[in-house]
Amino acid sequence: MHSWRRFTAFLAIAVIACLAIVMASIVSMAGQQTPAPAAATYRAPRTKDGKPDFNGIWQAMNNANWDIAPHNAERASLKIEAVIGALSAMPPGLGIVEGGVLPYLPAALKQRKENFEKRFAEDPEAKCYLPGVPRFIYMPFPFQIIQGTDHIAMVSEYKGALRDIYMNSTKKAPADSWMGWSNGKWDGETLVIDTTGFNDRSWFDRSGDFHSDALHVVERITAASPYHLNYEATIEDPQVFSKPFKISMPLYRRMEKNIELLEYRCVEYSEELIYGKYRKVPLQ
Repeated sequence: MHSWRRFTAFLAIAVIACLAIVMASIVSMAGQQTPAPAAATYRAPRTKDGKPDFNGIWQAMNNANWDIAPHNAERASLKIEAVIGALSAMPPGLGIVEGGVLPYLPAALKQRKENFEKRFAEDPEAKCYLPGVPRFIYMPFPFQIIQGTDHIAMVSEYKGALRDIYMNSTKKAPADSWMGWSNGKWDGETLVIDTTGFNDRSWFDRSGDFHSDALHVVERITAASPYHLNYEATIEDPQVFSKPFKISMPLYRRMEKNIELLEYRCVEYSEELIYGKYRKVPLQ
């Protein structure tokens, strides 16, 4: 009787072991016969000269204009909050800086903190100045790409700010400016834009992140679908940062049937901030 029980137990163990071997073989064969499909590479429609067609109106959908680094929601000063309440608060954001931290030099980090304290009066956006690069891309306004053979224009709804990208050019900036001097070229499916010749007056965001006139920005824009572009930029400024850093984000095509850039010429809204102190009779 005991021998029969031992035999039955041995038989059960053998069956289980055989089943395990068979199942392992099936899984192995399935893995060999049905490899994971490679990710498809999107190829954008072509312009007449055979280049990827980026024409359209696009917009970033993030909170980088408040702060390009990851950040929590934050209140403004109590003085401002007492007037406009939650309208003055900064919304949270995941950030667009790869690695999450800007590599400031110590003196530049001190300047950034001072900028933050004075941001409501000193942010160039508050004064309706040109946004600079790359801030042009992720402001909370749509922008239009108008693509030609020798030039590509980018026009923002924000004060009609314009970027003129000179294709297949190596010209240098004739003078420093808010938007810099942009030379572009195609690298397969990717538009590469190399921009130098900046002044030192624009900020990257409303939190006081800034640069010097040594700023150098290299952007890469690639169509990922009919409805969005992948954008990345490498930012280098040895006077402010200890090493180059990269930002990246998707840009989304605006799909409304009647979409167009509207007019937001904000100069008249900034006059009191800039010139109000010169009034003979101050506003009450």
